[in-house]
Amino acid sequence: MSASKINKDFLHRVPADLRAALNKNKDVEEYWEKLTPLARNEWICWVTIVKKPETRAEHLKRLCEDLRKGKKRPCCWPGCPHRRESAKKYFKDTK
Repeated sequence: MSASKINKDFLHRVPADLRAALNKNKDVEEYWEKLTPLARNEWICWVTIVKKPETRAEHLKRLCEDLRKGKKRPCCWPGCPHRRESAKKYFKDTK
């Protein structure tokens, strides 16, 4: 699928803490760059949707570990809820 055909309305921006983790771990950044935009979006949403800073830090750590293992998406994650029109009312704008 070409980048021009991807609906960018639901794509999240890479937050500063995730960007810092990628910059710090060049091997992880290489895996990140190989992911599709949709897969990156799933990881970003999975990291940012949690409420506690401690949980977010754990998600960032696991993201690095999982990408190193070759995983393309977060395990046991039903997908970015921001893509579902019916779920949008529950989320603040995370873009």
